[in-house]
Amino acid sequence: IPPPTTVSEDPRQMTNNGKPQEPQQKDGMTHFGYSAVRESDKARNVEKVFDSVASKYDLMNDLLSFGMHRLWKRAAIAAAGLSEGGKVLDIASGTCDLAIAFAGKVGQTGEVWATDINRAMLSEGYKRLQKTGTKARVAVCDCEALPFEDNTFDAATVSFGLRNMTHKDRALREMCRVVRPGGRVVVLEFSHCYKIVKPIYDLYSFVYMPWLGSKIAGDRESYRYLAESIRMHPDQATLAQMMREAGLTGVYWKNFTFGVCALHVGVKPQ
Repeated sequence: IPPPTTVSEDPRQMTNNGKPQEPQQKDGMTHFGYSAVRESDKARNVEKVFDSVASKYDLMNDLLSFGMHRLWKRAAIAAAGLSEGGKVLDIASGTCDLAIAFAGKVGQTGEVWATDINRAMLSEGYKRLQKTGTKARVAVCDCEALPFEDNTFDAATVSFGLRNMTHKDRALREMCRVVRPGGRVVVLEFSHCYKIVKPIYDLYSFVYMPWLGSKIAGDRESYRYLAESIRMHPDQATLAQMMREAGLTGVYWKNFTFGVCALHVGVKPQ
């Protein structure tokens, strides 16, 4: 963990002995999109996807969601319940748009951490932090083995990152662990849409998304994986139960845009 800084540390310098931390685990099988892969291979496969799309990530988000992702993220920022002097951890922070917004919420006396397992994504985020003069800290680390002490943060958030994690249950337990009693865990993620819009959404996901990915980011396959990963992600009720099993209480969710996206919030017991 780096010392406090006015501007975030450069993620090219922010690794543990030169490598991201890896959780201790047995090498079972899991999914990578619709494919079955070894657990040890999934993180590398996901890393390749985001290495490929990092430079066009924000542009593609705007194009693919028609700008709606900004509204969804505003709801997640509000749900974190942060105020002046607060401490927040943004996991899978990527290009750091939530971290920048949180810095405005907690002010000069607060503390914002932006973490990601992917160096290329966090490098893009670091550029944005520098450009905006945002007071935040960055670290390359694995959400399944966070390098923070218990009860450190007022809130822990993850937006559009949980579905890419190999062990979602471990990640949720870690988020709960590092949040103080009474603090919030906020998960913003693509989810299972209403049945009435599913045919249109499937056409959009498996035809339009890969096509646009090939034209804008030069990568069709990565955007097909992203579409598949959404279908493999737990539905709203299942994710809510996973959050309860991770130790959170008062868990609720709110659907956006016919269930295409869902916001889940839970509180660590006092």
